[in-house]
Amino acid sequence: MTRLTAALRDAAIATAVAFGLFCVMVGLRTDVAPSGELFLRQRWGDVAILCGLVFLGRLVVTLWGLRPHSLAPSPRQAALTRWLAGVFAPALLAAALLLPFVPGIGRYELDLGILVLTYVMLGWGLNIVVGLAGLLDLGYVAFYAVGAYSYALLAQYFGFSFWLCLPLAGILAAFWGVLLGFPVLRLRGDYLAIVTLAFGEIIRIVLLNWVELTGGPNGIGGIPRPSFFGLPFDMSGEPGTFAHFFGLEPNPVHRVIFLYYLIFALALLTNWVSVRIRRQPIGRAWEALREDEIACRALGINVRNTKLTAFALGAMFGGFAGAFFATRQGFISPESFTFIESAIILAIVVLGGMGSQIGVAVAAMVMIGGFELFRDLEEWRMLVFGAAMVVIMVLRPRGLVGTRTPTIALGQRRVVAAEHVSEGRG
Repeated sequence: MTRLTAALRDAAIATAVAFGLFCVMVGLRTDVAPSGELFLRQRWGDVAILCGLVFLGRLVVTLWGLRPHSLAPSPRQAALTRWLAGVFAPALLAAALLLPFVPGIGRYELDLGILVLTYVMLGWGLNIVVGLAGLLDLGYVAFYAVGAYSYALLAQYFGFSFWLCLPLAGILAAFWGVLLGFPVLRLRGDYLAIVTLAFGEIIRIVLLNWVELTGGPNGIGGIPRPSFFGLPFDMSGEPGTFAHFFGLEPNPVHRVIFLYYLIFALALLTNWVSVRIRRQPIGRAWEALREDEIACRALGINVRNTKLTAFALGAMFGGFAGAFFATRQGFISPESFTFIESAIILAIVVLGGMGSQIGVAVAAMVMIGGFELFRDLEEWRMLVFGAAMVVIMVLRPRGLVGTRTPTIALGQRRVVAAEHVSEGRG
């Protein structure tokens, strides 16, 4: 009876906190009357339902002891998880490769696939900084913006093509990554997060106020589209176009499919470089820095160069993704590079599993693609989004893929169990 009483008291406290949040956020809503006047609509029934769900959920968690330590997998379960991961990754790759040719896939599904792959690439780029080097970066969207504006400005003022601007955008983003790295060499944890957050906001404010160069809040439009080895995707079907060269009927879907495979190739390049470089000495230095910076210095590792290379490489892939975003949209503005973008990318890395490539890909699919299913819920969509994140953090505090395989091992390589892997705490 004592346990039940404590569980009820705990659930009541959680419900009281939930009521304090929901009574204003959900219970009261400003609507427009047919006459054009504003009025306050009350939705106390919805508040009661949400508070009841919080009460029941907290009661179940407390009584049945659904804690992360009670969910630790057995060796057999861990082996099954590794086998499923070995099968799931190639299947996921094959599905992504064949997606445009699956019957019933239209423009909407392809656009959603492009969006998911863009966030997969951004997640893998940030995973270098956060997951491998252990540097909490809340301003990653700044490099995304640098890549986008680099391509837009180079194409507008110098007439450079996308294929020439793509590496330049990555180089410029890496340069800004190094500039960010120098002031934060001696910072850790929350202090590092605050400085990187400020850096992201500085870049956004500069883009917003430097009207002569960036267009300010009006942004930059008319950004050139990429061509297929010099063949433009023109709907006229004239000689020299993509459709005429391959004898196809002009269709706007051709350009969308090309953009899909372009971001797919860029994402695979990001993954390949990340996997290869983490096996090199610099990759092992990143992991040593993540585990213990003091021990890393004691081993004679140059911490300064290690941090700068992590910032530069992660920023470079963010710049690549930004250049693709600019050419895909054809228009960019500072509103596309707010802090919420950095928060989403960081959430993808943490929920997928710090340092896990497949985990980041799955988390991006769930967070970006999966929640499109709830778009019809309108304002309730973000509530479902937040509730799902809370459930994942409670049940899987080390991410969807919590186990790790050591990069280097003497003798037999053994998988590091989830309980020995750091959580997403920066």
